Amino acid sequence: MKYKNKYRIETTRLPSWDYGANAPYFVTICTKNKRMFFGRIINNIIKLSPLGKIAQKYWLEIPKHFPFVELDEFIIMPNHIHGIIIINKSIVETQHFASLHKNKFGPQSQNLASIVRGYKSGVTMYARKNNIEFDWQPRYYDHIIKNYKSWERIQQYILQNPNNWLNDEYQV
Repeated sequence: MKYKNKYRIETTRLPSWDYGANAPYFVTICTKNKRMFFGRIINNIIKLSPLGKIAQKYWLEIPKHFPFVELDEFIIMPNHIHGIIIINKSIVETQHFASLHKNKFGPQSQNLASIVRGYKSGVTMYARKNNIEFDWQPRYYDHIIKNYKSWERIQQYILQNPNNWLNDEYQV
């Protein structure tokens, strides 16, 4: 498909879904070329690099920048992150929403793409300020969690990810 005479990659997002809607979302965010910037798996345990520790710290800070977000299980892997992000706008009062449109990452929409973009920007800015060669894959993967059984399965997948590293599809 072309837009302004350039080829565009088709979206993987569900066209009928509002990604700002209250729901749990399973996301996977990969580093560019699946390079192992965030650490190593040793004996099925992730040993985070300094940048991996920042990636973890910034992940945990997402609700500070997006107060309508709750975090569930997540894991920082050597070259990707798996996590469950819960958008729950009922936890934030309506009059407080005006202040949510801007944070240290700039103006923000109140949807999943904005949350992921803000997170990726924060880690990237840290890396650049500290002269760390680093880049993200341009896109990310998401899955809308629609029931409790699926949620439990995804939580277990996240928790077991280091144990399955040798067979991980994101390992290069």
